[in-house]
Amino acid sequence: MKRFIFTILLCCGILYSLSAQASITRFAVVDMNRIISIFAESSPEVGAFIEKRNKVQAEIDRQSQELEELNARLKEAEEQGKRDQIRTLETQIRTKTQSLQAFIQSSFADLERDRNRLLNNSAFMNSIVAVVRAVAESEGVTMVLTKTEASGILWYSPSIDITNKVIERFRTGGRR
Repeated sequence: MKRFIFTILLCCGILYSLSAQASITRFAVVDMNRIISIFAESSPEVGAFIEKRNKVQAEIDRQSQELEELNARLKEAEEQGKRDQIRTLETQIRTKTQSLQAFIQSSFADLERDRNRLLNNSAFMNSIVAVVRAVAESEGVTMVLTKTEASGILWYSPSIDITNKVIERFRTGGRR
C-alpha cells in the first residue's frame, strides 16, 4: 500500500513538473533597428525615413560643430581680455544653443511621428513582424521583446537574441 501511494505521489509530482515546464514563458530579444537598416531597401518608405533621420543627424552635427567653434573663439577672447567680443560671442552661443535645442526637439518629434506611422501602417513592418513571429514559434518562444535603448531591458543573454535568425529567414523569404 505504501508503494502504491508513493507511486501515485511520484506520478503526480512528475505530471505537475511537466505542466509547470510547459507553462514557462520563454522570452527572446530582437534588434529591430538592425533588421530595418539591413532591409531598408525593401521598402521605399523605410528608406525615406532613414534618409530623413540621417539628414537630421547631419544638421545636428553641423550646428554642434558651429557651437564648438564659437566656444573656442570665446575662450580665446577671454584669454585676450576682449570684453566686447566676449559679450557678442556669449550672445551668439546662447542663441545658437537655443536654436539647436529647438531643432532637436522638433526634429525628434517629427521623426518619432514618422517612425510610429511606419511601425503601424507599413507592409514592410508587417512582413518583418510575420518573420519574427515565425522564428519565435519555431524556437518555442512565447514573447519577443525589441532591443532598443528605451526598452527597459537592462541585460539579456545573447542566447535569447533571435535577430540573426530573423535576418536569415527574411533573406530567404520564408515566413514559415
